[in-house]
Amino acid sequence: MTQVAASLLLAAAPASPALAAAPQVLPLWPEGVPGAKPELGPNRVDGDGRTTNISEPTLTVYPAAVDRANGTAVIICPGGGYVRQSTRREGEQYAQWLGTLGITSFVLTYRQVEFGHPAPLRDVLRAVRLVRAEAARFGVRPERIGVMGSSAGGHLAASAGTLYDHPLGRTGAPLDTVSARPDFLMLLYPVIAMEGPAAHAGSRKALLGAAPGAAEVALMSVERQVTAHTPPTLLIHTQADASVPVENSILFYQALTGARVPAEMYLFEHGAHGMGMRDGLGTASQWPRRAEEWLRGRGLLDRAGQP
Repeated sequence: MTQVAASLLLAAAPASPALAAAPQVLPLWPEGVPGAKPELGPNRVDGDGRTTNISEPTLTVYPAAVDRANGTAVIICPGGGYVRQSTRREGEQYAQWLGTLGITSFVLTYRQVEFGHPAPLRDVLRAVRLVRAEAARFGVRPERIGVMGSSAGGHLAASAGTLYDHPLGRTGAPLDTVSARPDFLMLLYPVIAMEGPAAHAGSRKALLGAAPGAAEVALMSVERQVTAHTPPTLLIHTQADASVPVENSILFYQALTGARVPAEMYLFEHGAHGMGMRDGLGTASQWPRRAEEWLRGRGLLDRAGQP
């Protein structure tokens, strides 16, 4: 274990046995948030479980269900257009579901409009590096760490899978030496394009500002950044999504196919944007089963991989 990883362990240790049963919250940058803005004050969580005003990025740990741990980890990026995060519905809920499959989850609270690009990218890559550096402590395999995201969180997850080695994702910290490449991606109704008819203008403005340069738009149009080294990817989207057009997933799938990256995509008829895990959406409500099948087919639920 590196010296930095050891310090992170100390920083994240529960304050008392009475708190041990609660989900453990790890500071993402215990040495200090890059470009910190203390004037923002603390993170805010409303009554619907949405997080805003994020000044202190964190990872909240949800261990796999007892006796089911299989060594796979998933870092979850909730959606919210880079202005808020649906932490409860697209974070905690997914983590609890993944726990029943034996997966240890880490819900990421990442910086957004208050900081803009590249802060979210740095946060998600730091999360991958942190989990990989401390894999043994969490009982996960360093080669079985995935990133899952919904909506703008899907854009961030796709950014992790395509820009994991980009200089903008580093801050000069010792953990930068740890690989930030996810081993797989799970993208739910993701924002992908930053220009053209499929682009989600709100996410683009929150991330890149009102008048971004052409180079930034091209870089963060993540379908353009796919290479043969992009990790295997699962895509979930619906025709009924009126906020983030289904073409976003199609564009990413086409890029993955062109680069010969293993990919699987499920496009459903029903289900509005942000459907989460709701019932009553026809076959779209069965997406968790399709996702479980995909994870199982890739050997990610195989307990033989447990350390």
